Amino acid sequence: MGFLGILMLQTRFPRPPGDVGHQGSWRMPVRFRTVLGASPQRVVRERSAGLLQPFVEAARALVDEGASAITTSCGFLSLFQQELSMAVPVPVWSSSLLKLPELAVQGGCRAGVLSVDAAALGADHLRSAGAAPDTPLQGLAAGCHLQRTLLQDLPTLDTDIARQDVLAAVQALRARHPQINTLVLECTNLRPYARDIHLATGWPVHDITTLAHERWKALEPP
Repeated sequence: MGFLGILMLQTRFPRPPGDVGHQGSWRMPVRFRTVLGASPQRVVRERSAGLLQPFVEAARALVDEGASAITTSCGFLSLFQQELSMAVPVPVWSSSLLKLPELAVQGGCRAGVLSVDAAALGADHLRSAGAAPDTPLQGLAAGCHLQRTLLQDLPTLDTDIARQDVLAAVQALRARHPQINTLVLECTNLRPYARDIHLATGWPVHDITTLAHERWKALEPP
């Protein structure tokens, strides 16, 4: 086995343990490659306009270096799932949203999604991941500390306030969709708060790292 190649947005915001960009978040060998120009604003709110080819080139470079699979640092890149998969000869896991079709066929599982920006996450992002376009969805509160830090790419982060922002969004999702019993974190930067979510709700929490670890294990020889 080689390593997991991770296509990174070009950012400066802090990446605490658990974040996709923190080396300690991974149990397999990983290698990061930043896609220049891929800011959070361009990828999330401008729908990655003009960025497909840079992502394809970065994925191909990682494969040439020995990557056995490719993932990314932003769930909104589900839009590129098909194109990236066709561009390289290894598995591509563009987004944690790819977990939703698996959960949909599990009896009794009713999954919702927590996003950095629900207004920007459209039905096409979900369809590109093979998920139902009407999947229950909640975003961080507009303009809250964590959302501003991530989308405006600010250099400092108060993790205590960020945790409060995440739990407030989870409570809002729970109030709107009381049937939910499982959560998928679209945003790869929400993983540091997954344990807090689980303790507050009892829900299983899935994200890009849990998905990649599951699928990586399936690639390993017996």
